[in-house]
Amino acid sequence: MINTAALLANSDADRGLVGRVMRAVTDHIRIGRLRRGDTIPSEATLATELDVSRTVVREAYRSLSTLGIIDVGNGRRARVGSIDNNVLGMVFDHAVQTDQASIQQIYDVRRTIEMRTVALAALRRSDREAHEIGRFAAAMLEDFHTPDRVMEHDIAFHAAIGRASRNPLFALIVSSFEVVTRQTWRIGWTSRPSDADRLNSVDCHIRIAAAITAGDQHLAEATMAEHFDKSVKALLAAGIV
Repeated sequence: MINTAALLANSDADRGLVGRVMRAVTDHIRIGRLRRGDTIPSEATLATELDVSRTVVREAYRSLSTLGIIDVGNGRRARVGSIDNNVLGMVFDHAVQTDQASIQQIYDVRRTIEMRTVALAALRRSDREAHEIGRFAAAMLEDFHTPDRVMEHDIAFHAAIGRASRNPLFALIVSSFEVVTRQTWRIGWTSRPSDADRLNSVDCHIRIAAAITAGDQHLAEATMAEHFDKSVKALLAAGIV
């Protein structure tokens, strides 16, 4: 007969050990001042040091890898990982899909963050970055009659502004909105009543790019606010916020 209580107790114990190993790894990275790409102890070494099974260490490494904290695979030693916008993007998507946050709340956060991001981009961008941002805005106009291409240029436009802010956390957060953006963009585009309204949206991007190129942080910020206000209005019209 299966002892269910014992199985659950063992499962809880394993989860506790996995958490202990995860903390040990993050402490090792912090105390050792390791940087992206630096190697961390092997599963066997860590299992011995912490007196746990390799199965527990493997599960801890798998969890840390999912979070992007470490990078494992391809038969090589685990290494310190790179921050990954996909992890945060999954959290935003989960929040929306499970009614823990609304699309409007996501856009409220985006509006606040991207107003600051665009202001920093206007102050800090390189000439190359300014050109890239302007190129994405121009491409939205060039591909106006192919909405899927416009969406890709739009997503790339905002990501480029995030990078130009020279703050990796802003760049991470802006890029992480992509999952939700892909679910709402077409709805917002088609809910605008005419091509003139859609062209006005594209023009907002062009004016944002021009403000960044001119180094005008206040104009860039105001135009980004205008862009988000109109986007939320379009989504409200479609009944999804």
